[in-house]
Amino acid sequence: SSITQVCTDREHSVCVWTPPLQHTAPVALGWCAMGLELEKHDHYLQHLDDDKESLDYMMTEHLRMGGVYWGVSAMALLGKLEGEDRRRDELVAWILKCQDPQNPGGFGPNVGHDADITATHYSLLVLAIYDSLDKVDVKATARFIASLQRPDGSFSGDRWGEVDTRFAYCALSALTILDAIELIDIDGITQWLIRCLNYDGAFGPVPRAESHAAYTFCAVGALALIGALEVVDLDRLGWWLCERQTVSGGFNGRPEKAPDVCYSWWILSALASIDRVHWIDGGKLADFIRLCQDKEDGGIADRPGDVPDVFHTFFGLAGLSLLGQADLAPIHPVYAIPMDVVRRMGLPPILASCIAALDSDDVGTP
Repeated sequence: SSITQVCTDREHSVCVWTPPLQHTAPVALGWCAMGLELEKHDHYLQHLDDDKESLDYMMTEHLRMGGVYWGVSAMALLGKLEGEDRRRDELVAWILKCQDPQNPGGFGPNVGHDADITATHYSLLVLAIYDSLDKVDVKATARFIASLQRPDGSFSGDRWGEVDTRFAYCALSALTILDAIELIDIDGITQWLIRCLNYDGAFGPVPRAESHAAYTFCAVGALALIGALEVVDLDRLGWWLCERQTVSGGFNGRPEKAPDVCYSWWILSALASIDRVHWIDGGKLADFIRLCQDKEDGGIADRPGDVPDVFHTFFGLAGLSLLGQADLAPIHPVYAIPMDVVRRMGLPPILASCIAALDSDDVGTP
């Protein structure tokens, strides 16, 4: 174990840990038995868009579809979507308005924005959670996504041509949800993803780029969706991923970087996809996530003491859901939506480890 508990001081609300040998000083953390502030997180998420005149709200206009996905998915994990029919109807109507008439089938990140593959994927995920995919022109959306595949097998994010593994994952996930994976060159994208694989066992955003945990998640998820994980040395990949766990218990995205809650999802889901979750200390990771909560107003930040946001709130809850360390609905490690949605839609389980979970009667119970 890279982290060994040597002392617990309940009176002063700290835990002291002995780090690995290359470090020389213990690290003090907030009391790790902190519970998950479920009701405060619910309140935080319910009031995210109260002030539509704020500078923060206006400056994040281009991230709105992502924000909706993170917020709705977090609420689903908390089991708080029931009885929200009015908000559901409003959000579904808004998402449909984000369709881009210049790119039929594609969705933009906000009304009047150009369509891109990431916003289209987010739109489909939210509509899937709300059981509203019947409102989408499936063939047009599938054609839009397939049209973004390039001759080398990679995918562009939009018509302007940016390429990286994020867009490969978004494309393959969306086309699997739409049951239209046959529209693309599977061998081409497989070969391109292999070119993004580095000597350390992990993936960069594009060929010959530095390995990064978020892009590794995308590459692993993409390969899992097309049943091609066997092209990877899973032990070497798993070792690189588990080495991202820091003394604090949280994960970083690259060597020598600070831990961040968002990697709780990206790394843990990649480890779940290759059946290596047991290689990390799940308890210490859960402690780190809980320490990043805002105990007064709800929400989860990137690291303890910082300001919470919807992005890290969702990824923190998603990580805890995968760990089974909280009273949350189970989440699928590849689709990144609740297991009950995957089962309702009859989507392929993708991972052998998900078959039993999808067959469980309490798959949607937080």
